[in-house]
Amino acid sequence: MGQSAEFGEFLKAMRSRITPEMVGLPSSGAARRVPGLRREEVARLADVSTDYYTRLEQGRNIRPSRAVLGSVGRALNLDPGEQSHMIDLLENCANSRPSNPAQTVRPALQQLLDAVGNVPALVLGRRTDVLAGNRLAFLLLADFTAMPAAERNLTRWIHLEPRARELFGDWKTVASEAVGGLRADIGRHPNDAQANQLVGELAVQSEHFRRWWAGHRVAAASAGTVRLHHPVVGDLELNFEDLALREDPDQVLRVFSAKPGSPSADSLALLGSYGAGQSPAPEASHVLEITKASDTQTH
Repeated sequence: MGQSAEFGEFLKAMRSRITPEMVGLPSSGAARRVPGLRREEVARLADVSTDYYTRLEQGRNIRPSRAVLGSVGRALNLDPGEQSHMIDLLENCANSRPSNPAQTVRPALQQLLDAVGNVPALVLGRRTDVLAGNRLAFLLLADFTAMPAAERNLTRWIHLEPRARELFGDWKTVASEAVGGLRADIGRHPNDAQANQLVGELAVQSEHFRRWWAGHRVAAASAGTVRLHHPVVGDLELNFEDLALREDPDQVLRVFSAKPGSPSADSLALLGSYGAGQSPAPEASHVLEITKASDTQTH
């Protein structure tokens, strides 16, 4: 699908989710032939002609101004992340550059990751590739370094790894947000062949992914809370922050933390004490066997 067509599909998806009542339009009470608003209703709200808005949705070769895009965004009730994505889709449609080169992590950044070993930290690149991480992050989630290079991707792992479904207390929320983040990334890099390959793989293997991808949801959250049920230390509630790296705007440092003095902080510290001197992410069954043996000796 060309990027102009993707821009039109995004507008259609956003239009379909809005009812007349949501934007203050009168409802006739009669059955509507299309879900959401009609094109002429969006055009009226955006103060453009119906013909002009129709050409936008059809992916015609027109270049609306930022002011017009702002009006369309307000008519469609777009949030800031969706508004940015709409602009990305339009402005990158003429970008015919090949895929971006492989990303690397500076040695000093890896050194920092290892130094803050008491908090899990990852470096995520384009399309949520896991570029680096520290030992505690791999203990918390998975040892991405042990995976084939093509599988070291957070979104892929969340959707295709059964252990991820068991780990995240609200897996559907986490997984749908990952889909929204991937869509935002592809809006910025429409010609990334690896990203398009990833989307194809996930669409084939995950029904949830197919449905969420078809909804054109965009996620731009850079902070939040995740609830985990870890096979070794049990339940944790962790905050995460995504910190942009100035040297490469397509890399973010994701850091997880627990409230000081909380049970989650104690559990995180306990997790860090497991497997010291071993591989970054020992199998849960192995750690549990050690724990059981220790309990037996205690009793």
